[in-house]
Amino acid sequence: LVGPRPPVPYEVQKYQPWHLARVLDIKPGITGLWQVEGRSKVSFDEMVRLDLRYQREWSLWLDVKILIKTVAVVLRGEGAD
Repeated sequence: LVGPRPPVPYEVQKYQPWHLARVLDIKPGITGLWQVEGRSKVSFDEMVRLDLRYQREWSLWLDVKILIKTVAVVLRGEGAD
């Protein structure tokens, strides 16, 4: 459930080499740090940095916190532009 969202084709066309780690090293999910901490407020590069931070700091507890935050963010409609 938790991991970077799968990239859309136009994003992949613009990837720099360091962006690839977000899709090669981590399984995709339906929610992640970007969805609960960034959303539409951050740039593409910052979104990739959040995904890589998730990879570095992964733990079961982090997944639980992200899932709880996801519910709160969705209910508030936060950052949904």
